[in-house]
Amino acid sequence: MTPVGPRCPDHATQGAPRIRPPVQERARRRLTYAQNAQPFVTWGLIGLNAIIYLITVAQGAGINSPGGSLFTKWALYGPAVANGGWWRLGTAAFLHASILHIALNMVVLYMVGIPVERFLGPWRYLAIYIVSGLAGSAGALVVDPTTVTVGASGAIFGLFGALFIIEYQQTGTITGQAFTLIAINLVLSFAIPNISWGGHVGGLIGGILATLALSRLGRSRGFYGRPGVASMIALVLLGVASVAVAYWKVRGYA
Repeated sequence: MTPVGPRCPDHATQGAPRIRPPVQERARRRLTYAQNAQPFVTWGLIGLNAIIYLITVAQGAGINSPGGSLFTKWALYGPAVANGGWWRLGTAAFLHASILHIALNMVVLYMVGIPVERFLGPWRYLAIYIVSGLAGSAGALVVDPTTVTVGASGAIFGLFGALFIIEYQQTGTITGQAFTLIAINLVLSFAIPNISWGGHVGGLIGGILATLALSRLGRSRGFYGRPGVASMIALVLLGVASVAVAYWKVRGYA
């Protein structure tokens, strides 16, 4: 029965607006917003890296020879970390050794960071970047604690790991574009001298674990809902674990 008389079940909903469940509708709106949002975090990271590079160039010996006090205080170096320079685990990711070094890293950050940021949202994306940077620093120190290491590549490899998990959860396949990207860059990391492959591997592991934490170990494919307490605790623990591994490796180098 309806206010205007009886209607058969087959025609009872004709002309009625389609109503989505509230949760589904909110998820759809968040997805649409995220896909159309500007990647401000990626642009901000690129800009910050560029500004810091220009400062180190001004303090150093030229466009291809950055240096100076900022470079010395921020670079990753095991004995300096052991002496209390814990901030180097994060600041080293914003230093670069040459114009080619920063140019390559920023191009890759632009190409990979934008789709990852739009899929995960800015805050989750930034959290993965930070955790991956710390994990990359820990990996670099584990492999060679007495070599000065700089560069954003550890954090960028973490974005590779995030892209790998996203692709797997969306397609169900491991051997996709992200896997190929990781494989090629790992080969280059081991083949080219003077590259911190430990930082790359550490960042990759950190990015994979951080993304799994945000998706509750793969139980949720919706990265747009509010992160659970367990996910946030897992991210913090990953960062703490990276710092702990770094200090464990450099103890005694002071």
